[in-house]
Amino acid sequence: MAIDLFSIGKLTIHGYGLMIALGFLFALIYGTIQCKKKGLDDDFFFNLAMFVLVFGWLGGKVMFIIVEFKKFLISPMSVIGSQGFVVYGGIISGIATVYVYCRIKKKNFFEYIDVIAAAVAINQAFGRIGCFLAGCCYGRETDSWVGVVFPQGCMAPAGVKLIPTQLFSAAFDIGMFVVLCILINSRKYIKGIPTSVYLIGYAVGRAIIECFRSDERGSVGMLSTSQFISIFICIAGIVLLCLILNNNKKRMNND
Repeated sequence: MAIDLFSIGKLTIHGYGLMIALGFLFALIYGTIQCKKKGLDDDFFFNLAMFVLVFGWLGGKVMFIIVEFKKFLISPMSVIGSQGFVVYGGIISGIATVYVYCRIKKKNFFEYIDVIAAAVAINQAFGRIGCFLAGCCYGRETDSWVGVVFPQGCMAPAGVKLIPTQLFSAAFDIGMFVVLCILINSRKYIKGIPTSVYLIGYAVGRAIIECFRSDERGSVGMLSTSQFISIFICIAGIVLLCLILNNNKKRMNND
């Protein structure tokens, strides 16, 4: 569970960075295979994934600056140059990127955002494993058998048993990935349903996991920043789901 996995000469392989890279690679491979299976443009998907990567990262960083705005006003570079990142900022900007790029290229938004949603889910799973290796996003102290003791050098407090919220999050993300894959490849597949399920599922799962975390992060009243944002993401997912189901019902009645 050390931050550095191994070294080859002067090259040091960091656990967190490796998992992020593997997650994106796996997501890219999955998305390409899925697009070919669904008869979608896999070259378009590759370009789209690159844009989502860039603007998703920027969105996550901007959201972090907003959350840490007081610190940003005092010392801008300490916030910008930190490893701080808010996932929801990345999700929101990622969705916006897919929408804009699909509009420009005249592609069906929901066909590609559904694949992106599943790809993001598995990418997040790898990312949370990276968090575990680095010791960030750690949970509360516990006497339970599930507790993990992190070594010196990690971001988590060393020498005490902590709830491995990172691994719980990773397991949840893998489960989400499986569910989305089933929905996308179902014979009764409805465009947009996987995306709405992702928004609802991730929001609920994230809100629950936040209850067991102990690392420093922003807050809004009694809620963590992520729990607060989860409320709106969940509502957006429910509204989207209802709209899609209603439109699908009308289309079937017309047929």
